[in-house]
Amino acid sequence: MTAKKEIQKTTSGPGWAYKATVYKLLRSITVLAVFALVWHVLAVLTKSAFIPAPLAVSKAFCGLCVNGDVEGYSLLSHTGNSLMRIFAGFLLGCVTAIPLGLLMGLYPPSYATSKVFIEPIRFIPPIAWIPLSIVLLSGFSRYTFLIWLGAFFPIWVNTMAAVPKVNPVFINVAKVYGATRWEIIRKVIWPSVLPDIISGMRVGLGVAWMCIVAAEMIGGEGTGVGRLILKYAELLKLPEVVVGMLIIGIVGYIMNELLLRLERRLFAWRTELSF
Repeated sequence: MTAKKEIQKTTSGPGWAYKATVYKLLRSITVLAVFALVWHVLAVLTKSAFIPAPLAVSKAFCGLCVNGDVEGYSLLSHTGNSLMRIFAGFLLGCVTAIPLGLLMGLYPPSYATSKVFIEPIRFIPPIAWIPLSIVLLSGFSRYTFLIWLGAFFPIWVNTMAAVPKVNPVFINVAKVYGATRWEIIRKVIWPSVLPDIISGMRVGLGVAWMCIVAAEMIGGEGTGVGRLILKYAELLKLPEVVVGMLIIGIVGYIMNELLLRLERRLFAWRTELSF
């Protein structure tokens, strides 16, 4: 017992948390430095114009920040417009997919009835909807629709699949204490399925980014990270293309980390968290 208390003492407290944070930061910096070094060596050895060195990408990034792109749009404008489209479509996906997933999870006949209709649509790639959306929609609504389509199904599937996995012991205990159907849903089922919902949101967020980049490349709008990549790909300016790719990766990583932090804060009691 004494040894166990000693271990808990050495792995808890503000001092330990600070050291763990510093260690993670140093580890991340080291990994990035190794990656940049390998990238630089590869660019030097190949001497290919299609593998820009990190220094060339850094210069392109500074140029886009200061001067904007070939049409005068700033890098911040491209990133901001893509983020607004992502947030709108992703939020709409959450608002529609979560209630529908809960409904079909709680009442399986509703899924059995609509399965023949909804499942074929689920297997149609969101990118396949781009030509139709270009014809029927325009501007912001086009991107919102495509992002909603990409985010909806991962969230819906995770939500619906999580409901039957709720521990029946919890439900039975709530019934014994006289809980109503609504109270069971609100106080037992909802907290139990929320971790799976957030996992579905993380998957949906990744699909949403793929959809927005593809839509911006084809849609013809002036701004957006996808549009930025396409502009410089047509000009064969690879450093600027890589800048756009890195922006997508970094912003997507930050959004994913925010969802992970939200999960850890809401479910600190869980022993199994997503990684």
